[in-house]
Amino acid sequence: MKQQKKSLLPKTPTGINGLDEITEGGFPKGRPVLVCGGAGCGKTLMAMQFLVKGITQQNEPGVFMSFEESEKDLIENVESLGFDLKALTTENKLKIDYVRVERSEIEETGEYDLEGLFIRLNYAIDSIGAKRVVLDTIESLFGGIENEGLLRSELRRLFQWLRDKGVTTIITAERGAGTLTRKGLEEYVSDCVILLDFRVIDQIATRRLRIVKYRGSTHGTNEYPFLIDENGISVLPITSLKLDYKVSGNTISTGLSSLDKLFEKSGIFEGSSTLVTGTAGTAKTLLAAYFALSSCKRDETVLYFSFEESPDQLIRNVATIGMNLKPYIKSKRLIIHASRPSFQGLEMHLIQMHKLIDQYQPRTIIVDPISSLITVATGSEVRSMLIRLLDLFKINGINSLFTSLTHPNKGDYIDIAADAVSSLADTWISLANEDKNGKRTRNITIIKSRGMGHSNECCDFTITNKGIHVLSGDVAVKK
Repeated sequence: MKQQKKSLLPKTPTGINGLDEITEGGFPKGRPVLVCGGAGCGKTLMAMQFLVKGITQQNEPGVFMSFEESEKDLIENVESLGFDLKALTTENKLKIDYVRVERSEIEETGEYDLEGLFIRLNYAIDSIGAKRVVLDTIESLFGGIENEGLLRSELRRLFQWLRDKGVTTIITAERGAGTLTRKGLEEYVSDCVILLDFRVIDQIATRRLRIVKYRGSTHGTNEYPFLIDENGISVLPITSLKLDYKVSGNTISTGLSSLDKLFEKSGIFEGSSTLVTGTAGTAKTLLAAYFALSSCKRDETVLYFSFEESPDQLIRNVATIGMNLKPYIKSKRLIIHASRPSFQGLEMHLIQMHKLIDQYQPRTIIVDPISSLITVATGSEVRSMLIRLLDLFKINGINSLFTSLTHPNKGDYIDIAADAVSSLADTWISLANEDKNGKRTRNITIIKSRGMGHSNECCDFTITNKGIHVLSGDVAVKK
């Protein structure tokens, strides 16, 4: 029997970073979408960004019908995000219509209907050939109706009118007590419902997005962090690891020839991820600096995220062992981005990383140290962030190195951040300090290196003004 071909639901791209990914293409084309949430969660901004991106990226004119904010207020509020609503209205691509609704005028009688709204909205849509519509917010329109039967009837009528008109619509609504919306009915007649949440945990503000339902389409069902910055809204989905990225058989140097010799192929695989763990003072940052310098010498761009040292301090410290990073910083081969983890929430750090990666297109990325991130988020949140980062690096073939602080006197204890990366990293290098005959001795061990034979020796290494040198009488073990 011939298998019937599945028909895909037509979708309208939202133009919002990350949202199209978790909705698998955008909002249902020609259908209403309910965006609900509490005050300050970004409902109006998401709706406006949907319209503006539709105009600028898809050439789809839009209508914004507001029941709360005037046209002047809306224009001023989104101007800081680079949305020039005046220009779009002048070009006849955007129409903003402010409708003032007085609750006292709403009567609970059979005479109440939406004919006036339909006439006004229909004119606005037809006047510019709109493909996208926003109604902000629905409570202002139906706030005075207490009769549930009448409310449900009018809601269905509104949603059906929008479907018949063939416009993709965002309808915003305020969250109720124990319900998605104040009336608790809108979510049942909507084809797609998105819930926005704004919460404060340990004095760190975070925003979350969840797709409650999406008729006729598969979609991401998790809670996804999203950010509001100078470019609008960005959603940070936890991309599923399909493990279908391409890999390279070429090798690159770690920056230390004496360390390279401990690997069967005299280096690590290109585009792989490396984790360096150790207690305080074991030279994790120095090893990261060698890795960065080696990439710079190959004429590759390196992005170095430092969570504990300023750029000047990092440059000064590595100079004491003979590494001069200044020429590469001047030529912008090496970009050091330094910030305290507590400066902003975990999601803001992640979106900042995404932006810098898009801006500089680095070939190598250092994150030093990931263990400091645990001070601003829970273990599961840090793990989620690091998985997303590793996924991004793998897909783009970026050489990555993570350092992480481990705690002394805890046996095989590894901190949460390192534990999240250790199972996913291709190469894991462990550094340690030991007391031998009253002297501190540093040693290095390669815990694993996927796809490559490596030494199983615990090798001592020294740090002098001429750099790091790994001492080993062994050779790399064959697989």
